[in-house]
Amino acid sequence: MRQTFIDIALTLMVVLLQTTIAQYLAVAGFSPDIALIWIVYLSIRRGQITGTVAGFLVGLVLDLLSGNDGMLGLAALSKTVGGFTAGYFFNENKTVQTLGSYRFILIILSVSLVHNLIYFIIFLQGSGAHWWQAILLYGIPAALYTAAVGLIPTFVFARRALL
Repeated sequence: MRQTFIDIALTLMVVLLQTTIAQYLAVAGFSPDIALIWIVYLSIRRGQITGTVAGFLVGLVLDLLSGNDGMLGLAALSKTVGGFTAGYFFNENKTVQTLGSYRFILIILSVSLVHNLIYFIIFLQGSGAHWWQAILLYGIPAALYTAAVGLIPTFVFARRALL
């Protein structure tokens, strides 16, 4: 029960970071999805159900905080699918090894690609951009940047595993 409250408090901090700090880390217009990295972490640490629920709740909070972009529920949908996808990589016996190795980066990259596929295809509907343009121009670069930022927690977990 105590761990659940800690996870909720950390989730609120991640949402705060995503809504305030992430925009200052933007490179070429792409911000890292810190919230998605957190959802992947929760999915690997606690399992698919936790990742899916966390993805929905974090996405819904981000939708409510994003203002008037007219896409209420889009982040909730895409982060829910991201948490569900990341949950496939849950292995109770290999959690520490996964979090501290290149596998964590590959999981973040693959989940981010799935997340961005859903998010940008729906978000860019009616803009004249084709689905493949949404993936090539927005989805892949954003996924690569999110995976690059995911190196930071990987190094932290790798260091922790050595101690």
